[in-house]
Amino acid sequence: MTAARNALTPDALAMVDAIARCGSFAAAARELGKVPSALTYSVRQLEEALDVLLFDRSSRQARLTAAGTELLAEGRRLLAEMDAVSNRVKRVAAGWETQLTVAVDGVISRVTIFELCEAFYALDAPGTRLRLRSEVLAGTLDALTSGEADLAIGCSLGSSPAAGLRSMPLGEMEFVFAVAPHHPLAKSPHEPLSDAELLRHRAIAVADSARRLAPLTFNLLPGQDVLTVATVPAKIEAQLRGLGCGFLAEPMVREHVRAGLLVVRPVQRQLARARLACAWRVQRTDDGRDVPPGRALAWWLQQLEAPATRKALLERHSGLII
Repeated sequence: MTAARNALTPDALAMVDAIARCGSFAAAARELGKVPSALTYSVRQLEEALDVLLFDRSSRQARLTAAGTELLAEGRRLLAEMDAVSNRVKRVAAGWETQLTVAVDGVISRVTIFELCEAFYALDAPGTRLRLRSEVLAGTLDALTSGEADLAIGCSLGSSPAAGLRSMPLGEMEFVFAVAPHHPLAKSPHEPLSDAELLRHRAIAVADSARRLAPLTFNLLPGQDVLTVATVPAKIEAQLRGLGCGFLAEPMVREHVRAGLLVVRPVQRQLARARLACAWRVQRTDDGRDVPPGRALAWWLQQLEAPATRKALLERHSGLII
């Protein structure tokens, strides 16, 4: 096993690849800058170490055996992975993170998030792997504080961010009470709708995705029937079908309201605008200073500083796929 492992060097794998591509030992030797006899000797040494025959020598062409074909496929994969590791190490040395995880709340514009992803990938080959997490309510901040995300977009921080976090305001989002046109509350003669009347109808709620922080619930009445769904788009779909009622982010349902697919009704209860923020984790030096963020996170933070980007993240929901 040790001899076989020692024989499987990047040069040996590249040699097999060259012979397979060129179709002959002579052509591969020219490409690799070797004499044919030296190349033939190297192949025999590799075959002896692996105890297999890699090439069928019964013809003038260098034809791979079944074992050779397998080695070629795996060798190309290993060479690609070696190149990728080398590139990732170079990126880390240059300040680029190998992976950046972004937790995105369900009320944030997915159109804008993917436009930011497109712009990020258009940079000069940063190579950072992006990972997007879709979260709801306290789950967005939970992903950040637990270390599962590096950046949270659309979280609610309360009075102040937790230790080890930095934040910037994203903006405020208005919520409206909406029902389908065929829902009983759409034609109720009472205005505004009281809690007593809302209590008689099923509410649609999105399950908080928090796993460590205390989950949040908003505007659910004690004793009210509830249909719980996993995502904000699912909540909108349920209310479009008249399965229940509830409060929805106004920018997300604006087009549905204009098209008459949802009806907004005033309610007695006061609903404050949601104050949303962006937050990220920071490391501290021994003397208490913040360690500068990696280049990938720094790029995202720079984009989030632009007022137009922050507005788009809250407002651009047209063309939303439910």
